[in-house]
Amino acid sequence: MEQFLELLHHEFERPFENSVLIFSVILLIILLSPIVLRKLRIPGIIGLIVSGVIIGPHGLYMIEQNSAVNLFSTIGLLYIMFIAGLELDLKEFSKNRHKSLIFGFFTFILPLAIGLPVCMYLLDYGFLTSLLTASMFATHTLVAYPIVSRLGVSKNEAVAITVGGTILTDTAVLIILAVVTGAVSGGLTSQLWIRLGISFAAFVAFVVLVIPTISSWFFKRWEDEKHAHYIYVLTVVFFCAFVAEIAGLEPILGAFAAGLVLNKFIPHTSALMNRIEFVGNSLFIPFFLISVGMLVDISVLMQGPMALIVAAALTLVSLGGKWIAAYLTSLFLKYSTAQRNVIFGLSSAHAAATLAVILVGYRIDIIDENILNGTIILILITCLVASFVTESAGVKMALQEDQMDPTTSPDHEEKILVPISNPDTMERLIDFALTIKNPVYNAPIYGLAVVEDDEKAQVKLAESRKILEKALNHAVSSDQHIEVITTIDRNVSDGIRRVTKEVDATEIVIGSSPQAAFTDVFFGSFTQHLVDSTHQEVIIYNPSLALNVHKAIRVVCPPYSEREYGFQSWLEKVMRLAGALTVNTYVYSSAATFEHIQRYVEDNKLSNGVEHVSTSSWEDFTTMAKSFKENDIIVVVSPRKGSISYRPMIDAIPVKLNKRFRDYSYIVVYPKVEVPNYFTEYV
Repeated sequence: MEQFLELLHHEFERPFENSVLIFSVILLIILLSPIVLRKLRIPGIIGLIVSGVIIGPHGLYMIEQNSAVNLFSTIGLLYIMFIAGLELDLKEFSKNRHKSLIFGFFTFILPLAIGLPVCMYLLDYGFLTSLLTASMFATHTLVAYPIVSRLGVSKNEAVAITVGGTILTDTAVLIILAVVTGAVSGGLTSQLWIRLGISFAAFVAFVVLVIPTISSWFFKRWEDEKHAHYIYVLTVVFFCAFVAEIAGLEPILGAFAAGLVLNKFIPHTSALMNRIEFVGNSLFIPFFLISVGMLVDISVLMQGPMALIVAAALTLVSLGGKWIAAYLTSLFLKYSTAQRNVIFGLSSAHAAATLAVILVGYRIDIIDENILNGTIILILITCLVASFVTESAGVKMALQEDQMDPTTSPDHEEKILVPISNPDTMERLIDFALTIKNPVYNAPIYGLAVVEDDEKAQVKLAESRKILEKALNHAVSSDQHIEVITTIDRNVSDGIRRVTKEVDATEIVIGSSPQAAFTDVFFGSFTQHLVDSTHQEVIIYNPSLALNVHKAIRVVCPPYSEREYGFQSWLEKVMRLAGALTVNTYVYSSAATFEHIQRYVEDNKLSNGVEHVSTSSWEDFTTMAKSFKENDIIVVVSPRKGSISYRPMIDAIPVKLNKRFRDYSYIVVYPKVEVPNYFTEYV
């Protein structure tokens, strides 16, 4: 017994040496800290940093700063900057780039202009230390963004320009960081500026030209290797960080650039995005935040008034600079008080980039413990202020505007039915359905397998269940809900129609079939049976390429499409698809139809780039097709017979697509109709 107690005492002797125990303690903190603080409405980032203070060398000294902790801390730091670049909405930034430039200028210059003299003359620091510390005031992390998203005001212009300003100010601060680190090693000489200019240009060329080319090839060539996708992304992130370091820049700039360049290859609804966020938010980023807390020495604050003065000055200058920037932006752009406060709330929180800048400065010995500890206090206070201000102002802004989600149909909940028969295209069909699905609705995707009623029905049914199990696993990997259904019917189209009624589906998404068989000429195709016997929106999808490698969407719709009952429904899905893939949309239509599409985009404040392609004759599909490229998604709107926009030549277009564009990704949309009184009921 004594031996056991002695062993137990040895294992729990501080600092812990048992790697399993160390990892267990850290995981316990990651698990409990956010849960406890969430009830107090305090951001989880604060709990993790405070936990690091408690268990670190300057607290209970349970864990020491060793090589393993430093390794995970570095990974977490790079991961934070990578996700910051990955989650930015580049389309929204492009749409509001001029207004974002105004806010980006104010939110960068003003905190820097206020902070530099304060650090130099009030706190008596040197120029480089003051410059780096003041640049930290200019950064901001969108800690409070989930609040505006929850309140339904994320598409407000004030929110959009704040997000856009993040790109500008964080990039500018990272460049300042590169200059400061270069100056520390060799001084601010002309050679430094030339070297930084050349190395920065070479780095940008590598990231902008080489990485996208390799990524496009990789995602096409190894589409089925899902686990390899995540490893590839990590490889790009850390290799870009390494290249940045070789170029004399900071690795965090490389990680941030990797996020920006991979942005368009990783849709936010994809399984890959879910894996990236899951691993980062579950392990790497919390580990980094805990390691930051381990650097903090609270006793420094008690050693004299200087530490408290530094902490107070940093916090006041940071909040003051951000408030003035928000005020001037609202003054120039004529925003309301609620919008001004939302801008201030979103831009006042300091976390990721702030930690990155200060930690780099601390490691190269130009930032002392007073600034390091003051920065931690700054992070704690600004995160709280950001959360409370954004919550209050966001509610007021939501009440001021009658803003409804642009993809929300007021009369019916969206339910998408996906009949699946081909295991080779199953994952792409599910990915497509998840991408066009409105996240507002909680209804699952319905995966369906229909087996014809014959002597081999039971065997086919068992095989179909295996296919649907794979579909279920694929949806789960994307953190999405899918409900699988298997059924037996006399033919596939009747089975789909029956299940459509049973689950009250609003859309049917099916994969394209091979060229029509000889018997279809006499008895009608499966697709035609399905379209003629339903009133729901039917979407035929030919998934030749993975979604994330496409470069544009080309929409072909006949005149008077805007007068159809289902016009807004299919347009919502096309716009959602374009937004998820961050690609431009080219519309081949009449001027009147495009005017309605443009008005829809403007009214709903979408960031999608939409361009009109004038055509001499809509019926001449062959002429239009000359501009189609292999990495485009072709969308053809094919109205049902009897509708106002129907033309006889429309029936030939899906056939041409199936013959001439089999290797292209294309979508044929049969819009929903209001009253299904002309459909044939097959018995």
